[in-house]
Amino acid sequence: MHRYNCIIVEDEPLAAEVIKDYIDQVPFLQYKGTCTDALYAMDLLQKEKIDLVFLDIHLPKLKGLDFIKALKKPPQIIITTAYQEYALQGYEFNVVDYLLKPIEFSRFLMAVNKLKEREIMEALPASTTTGSERAALFFNVSKKRVKIYIDEILFIESLKEYIRITTKEKSILTKFQLGQIEEMLAKNGFLRVHRSFLVAKNKIEAFSATDIEINGEQIPIGRSYKEVVMAVLDT
Repeated sequence: MHRYNCIIVEDEPLAAEVIKDYIDQVPFLQYKGTCTDALYAMDLLQKEKIDLVFLDIHLPKLKGLDFIKALKKPPQIIITTAYQEYALQGYEFNVVDYLLKPIEFSRFLMAVNKLKEREIMEALPASTTTGSERAALFFNVSKKRVKIYIDEILFIESLKEYIRITTKEKSILTKFQLGQIEEMLAKNGFLRVHRSFLVAKNKIEAFSATDIEINGEQIPIGRSYKEVVMAVLDT
């Protein structure tokens, strides 16, 4: 089993202690230390092979997002903060996840499991078209490979081992994990709003604190996703 060497960059001792306790409970994570400021963390990254950083945003000396900017080849980053207003900026840096304090262990597990999903995606051959063509993906549907244009996708729903991809014209069911397709579409304007739903942000017609409307369909906003979703949509 591949283990991810982790550090915590956090100036609040109690918050750091909670994250360390969570790390110790996950078999594929290996705790390597806690840094109380980003400058100390930068020094540690030069000395040790670190795969994952749990990063607070409001830090002394150098703020968390400025720390990411300063790294030429940053490791995987999971932001841990009490401030939801930086969510959009965080995702622009391709962070693994954005966790709002107080962090529940179940939500922590969701975040670190995305690391495994990224591993799977890196092992898959690229399916998107390149050049001036419209970006598209091919999916296995009833022994055929069906092309779906990314800019036509309205939303994607998880159904255990399968996902349902919905466009205005059709809906397909294919054996895939929602986390995998989320990684593939991370730079195409898609937003995870529920453990079972991924939506195209530019297809959202209306939203409230509890749901999103796309093409007449009501899609629920998960309780653990609400803060990040609201921060992104209210921007």
